[in-house]
Amino acid sequence: MPAIVQLTRIEPVHLARLEAQGIFTTGLLLERSETPTRRQTLADQTDASLADVGEWRDEALLLNLAFFGPSEHQLLAAAGYPGIQVLAESEWGDFQAAVTRAAVLLGRVAPDPLSVRSWWEQGRVLVDA
Repeated sequence: MPAIVQLTRIEPVHLARLEAQGIFTTGLLLERSETPTRRQTLADQTDASLADVGEWRDEALLLNLAFFGPSEHQLLAAAGYPGIQVLAESEWGDFQAAVTRAAVLLGRVAPDPLSVRSWWEQGRVLVDA
């Protein structure tokens, strides 16, 4: 599981508060924010809003895609997909084109089309997690 320090949509003060709660990985974050009640509890414990917790969860789900690391995270952020919700709501062709454009913009070779398709399909499943 990726470390929570890889989350880009979290303020340092909240990161420190999550760590104080024993949450060091995205897996633990997802577990501790699994239900609406747990999300409220986590928001209360970290002095964050429910929207903040939702954003952290959204990005944590993205980071947990198979064959997905920091480089892919940067690529999808550049493509306009900061979290799993936006990815899941996208059409396949739009997602593929955005990822290809972002790769060119970043001066990278575009990822393998099978990997891109896999991220898109996983995202559509994980959004309901």
